Amino acid sequence: MYSTLVIEQVNRVATIWMNRPEVFNAFNEQLIADLNDACRKLDDDPAVRVVVLAGRGKHFSAGADLNWMRRAAAGSEADNLADARRFARMLHTLSGLSKPTIARIQGAALGGGTGLAAACDMAVASEDAVFSTSEVKFGIIPAVISPYVLRAIGPRHALRYFQSAERISAARALAIGLVSEVASVDDLDTGVAALVEPLLTGAPSAQKAAKELIEAIKGRPIDEDTLEMTAVRIARQRATAEGRDGVAAFLDKRLPAWLASSST
Repeated sequence: MYSTLVIEQVNRVATIWMNRPEVFNAFNEQLIADLNDACRKLDDDPAVRVVVLAGRGKHFSAGADLNWMRRAAAGSEADNLADARRFARMLHTLSGLSKPTIARIQGAALGGGTGLAAACDMAVASEDAVFSTSEVKFGIIPAVISPYVLRAIGPRHALRYFQSAERISAARALAIGLVSEVASVDDLDTGVAALVEPLLTGAPSAQKAAKELIEAIKGRPIDEDTLEMTAVRIARQRATAEGRDGVAAFLDKRLPAWLASSST
């Protein structure tokens, strides 16, 4: 279906493989468009419960394709704005998926590659992984990826790395919150599977509601409006078919419907 991607589905897990290993899965217009479309289609597929984003070859993603960068440098501000909007929309689509997302990272995840890692809900990196918000080295800024990187590492770390463009090792990425887990190169897929397993036990609509809750609650003061908003959300979820069945299944010591149907 896509010239820059390969999508594999095993049981309820879909893996989007960026498939430009000859350029280290660097971004160009086509990869951005394909990722945006694939994310939308997988989000609409009820047979998919978890989405994994990965890169073929030695590297997850080396950032912007050199030819794309040349075209951008020669283009007008209007051309660059159109390109940036497409990239921003793709990251927003990935970040806004209604189901859990995991970045599987090996080798380089630079610039936009760091942005992809941060836009996923969680990330597993191999010990050889390296990250960087390297844009200032080229006289630009990591603007489009900044909401997701800030969400992951916070403004204090961003103040350092957005300005220094230092390389960030896998161990350092774990320490600052950019990745969730670090695994050996040989155990990277095992590390991803260890995250996938508990995610598959949760109720799909509850996971979607949990993601929406985080988006709604972040940065809010703990005031009367927040107390009311959280009370409304839990009451609404309890009244759903999944919520009622999940509680009943626990009390009756049986599998809830979303697990029973997947085991048949």
